[in-house]
Amino acid sequence: MCGRYTLVVEQAELEARFDARFREDGAESSFSPRYNMAPGQQLPVITNEQPETIRRLEWGLVPSWADDDSGGLINARAESVAEKPSFRDAYEQRRCLVPADGFYEWIDTEDGKQPYRVSFEDDRVFAMAGLWERWEPETTQTGLDAFGGGVDEGTESGPVETFTIVTTEPNDLIADLHHRMAVILEPDVEAQWLTGEAGHDVLESYPAAEMRADPVSTAVNDPSTDEPSLIEPLEGA
Repeated sequence: MCGRYTLVVEQAELEARFDARFREDGAESSFSPRYNMAPGQQLPVITNEQPETIRRLEWGLVPSWADDDSGGLINARAESVAEKPSFRDAYEQRRCLVPADGFYEWIDTEDGKQPYRVSFEDDRVFAMAGLWERWEPETTQTGLDAFGGGVDEGTESGPVETFTIVTTEPNDLIADLHHRMAVILEPDVEAQWLTGEAGHDVLESYPAAEMRADPVSTAVNDPSTDEPSLIEPLEGA
C-alpha cells in the first residue's frame, strides 16, 4: 500500500515536469519540498478536470454519496477499482496524477518497525495513479421556514475534494517490504490516464530494476515531522 510519501523537488522543476502550474482559487500558489506526506493532508495532485493546474486535495477519498466527509480511503485496489462502489464513478470520470519522488514502507524487526524509503535510483519525480472525488454537504433548512418553503440557510462548509492512490501487486523489491505497492505510471501514459484513454492495463507494478529501498529514521513515524533528515539513508544499515 502507500501510506506516506515524499516530494522534495523544487516548485519550478515540478511544474516543468508536468507542464502544469500551482494555482488555488484562481491565483498562483507556492510549493515547498515535503518529506513526510500523510493521509488527511492537503497535497498536490493534477486532475483530469484541470490538467494544466497543480492543485491541493485532501488525501483520503470520500465518495460523493457518503453520509459525511469522515473516514477517507487512502488507497484503491487496482483489481476492483472499476467495480467497487466507492471508486467506480471516480475511475470512470475523475482521475488524477499524484506527483511523488519516493514513498515509505515499514517492515517488522526485532527492534520494532523499520521504515524504508522507496525511490528511483536517479531520484526522479514520478506520477502515481490516483482518483479524486468531490463531496458536498446536504443543504439544510432551519426554523419555521423549513415548513413554509422559506429561506434556505444551508451550511457554511463548501465542497470537500479528496483523492486516493491506486495500488497493485508489488514488484520484486517492494515484495520484501509490503504486499501492495502504488501504481507508478510510465510518463508516456500519464495524459492517457487522465483522459480515460488508458484503462486497467496500465495499473501494473513498476519494474524493480531502476528502484531502490533505503532504511531511514523512525522519526518518519510521526506525520507531524517533515524535514530533510527523514529521507537520509541510515549509515551502516
